Amino acid sequence: MTEKKHNWLLYALVTMLTWGVWMTFSDPTLGALYLGIPTEFPSEMVYVVWALSMIPCAIFALINIKGKLDVRPKTVALSMGVGLLGAGGQLVLFLALKYAPSYLVMPMISVAPIVTVLLSATFLKEKVSKLGILGIVLAFVAIICFAIPSDTEGSVSSWIWILLAAVVFICWGIQAFVMKLANNNTPDAESVFVYMAIAAVVLIPVAFLLKSPAELTAFGWGAPAKVFFVQILNAIGAFTLVYANRYGKAMVIAPLADACSPVICCLLSIVLLAIAGLDAIPSIPQICGMVAAISCVLIFSRE
Repeated sequence: MTEKKHNWLLYALVTMLTWGVWMTFSDPTLGALYLGIPTEFPSEMVYVVWALSMIPCAIFALINIKGKLDVRPKTVALSMGVGLLGAGGQLVLFLALKYAPSYLVMPMISVAPIVTVLLSATFLKEKVSKLGILGIVLAFVAIICFAIPSDTEGSVSSWIWILLAAVVFICWGIQAFVMKLANNNTPDAESVFVYMAIAAVVLIPVAFLLKSPAELTAFGWGAPAKVFFVQILNAIGAFTLVYANRYGKAMVIAPLADACSPVICCLLSIVLLAIAGLDAIPSIPQICGMVAAISCVLIFSRE
């Protein structure tokens, strides 16, 4: 049992790796260069593909528990809550990016673990060692460093993006907390993920309301297939994140995952852009973020 409890770090590391690669190829430039994904591919269609990519992992989860899905009302409610918060936040993010560039929207969203830490400390009474507290602080330092925009050009014509970004911030911060509650309530993590996948698929019609069917299907099957290859990494990371939250502390896992995935993304992006002959020199804040995130991983490996 002791060995199982320590698996949270392994699951968190898988999430960090898959999300880091997912972030890298979600960038329109790298996606176009290495996967041939059109830069004008609609973000709403990306959501549809992402939701569908959750299905293979959900089937694997069902096989793993031999089809014995936890159907108790509390489990269903909490797990669907996790899925709806995550998927709903993703849809609202698409709307926010219509009103402001990503370098303004993402800094506000990337510190969502603050909400998770506060909720976990207040309601779950989660505690960590002094060394663990240092790790959490370093994780937030890394998140803030990666959130500092490297390009200050551009302007925003509306304040609406602030409201929309705040909605995503709150949704994703609460999601990690509710995920821990769901894991505490059910005997298996697989049931939580299955309901998360169901919630993601349920919101697909909303994506079709944001864009006309003609716009969403204008790229045939080739582009969505390539996007699916990228989005399945996100689904796998979400799957292992559920396991990490089952065996670990939400107030540790949330900042750890959000701090270290950008490190992998940044390093991989630098290499891939350099191969393509493009300049890819990390900023000083990004370098500081890498150092803080790596230190954070080393600290949490001892937690």
